Amino acid sequence: MNIYNNAPIGVFDSGVGGLTVVREIMRNLPEERIVYFGDTARVPYGSKSRETVTRYSRQIVRFLQTQNVKAIVIACNTASALALETIEQEIDLPILGVVKPGAEMALQTTRNKKIGVIATEGTIHSGLYQRLIAQKDPEVSVFGQACPLFVSLVEEGWTKDPVTEEVARRYLKGLLEKDIDTLIMGCTHYPLLRSLLRQVVGEKVTLVNPAYETAQALKRMLAELGLERDPAAELQGGKYCFYASDAVDHLNEFARRILPFEISETRQIPIEEY
Repeated sequence: MNIYNNAPIGVFDSGVGGLTVVREIMRNLPEERIVYFGDTARVPYGSKSRETVTRYSRQIVRFLQTQNVKAIVIACNTASALALETIEQEIDLPILGVVKPGAEMALQTTRNKKIGVIATEGTIHSGLYQRLIAQKDPEVSVFGQACPLFVSLVEEGWTKDPVTEEVARRYLKGLLEKDIDTLIMGCTHYPLLRSLLRQVVGEKVTLVNPAYETAQALKRMLAELGLERDPAAELQGGKYCFYASDAVDHLNEFARRILPFEISETRQIPIEEY
């Protein structure tokens, strides 16, 4: 077990939603250290161009490299869809997005070959879920629906509110009419709406949580590369570190609501300098 194994995993998102991925990593890889960066100054990514999202992602990856991470998880569906392929070619670190693990689980789950995807506009327009699924099984139909209001409703804490339920029913009406049997929650905020979405889609539709699937894919990747952290290794610099480009109080508050671990402080980073 070399010293490199003790290095943290870098996780980033356009804002606070990626903390749902952090939550799954904490639960499923309890020995691993994590450095999280939320780009709260420039959120949302969902409505921005591929060039802009790639530029932002590049800056964040450079910052994470200064933290000596051993692997990177892009915990943002939009950045996974628009920037992952480019970044992958530019760095020599193992890197993982949230789209592929979610797509693969949906393929394993569907019985009638009709899959729905709810996500930001950027993720839906990228067509990445459709492409990945078609490559594996061209017979599967994938129906996308952008749900831009969900992020604000989740951050407002309205995850069980009648207003959110009404919005969800409107967004999902078309997908349910297509007779989908599997629904990918293709934005990191959406797993926090899981119980409400379950009410709206009913028991016959399987909900796929890419955050959980990504944690599982990360576990497999670290094992394959021999990069798992030795539980006996000394913790230098703390187990979990959080950074943001703005609004650190907002990130702290959101983290307190959803993480199984109390975070002490989030530090603000001038990300444009990277």
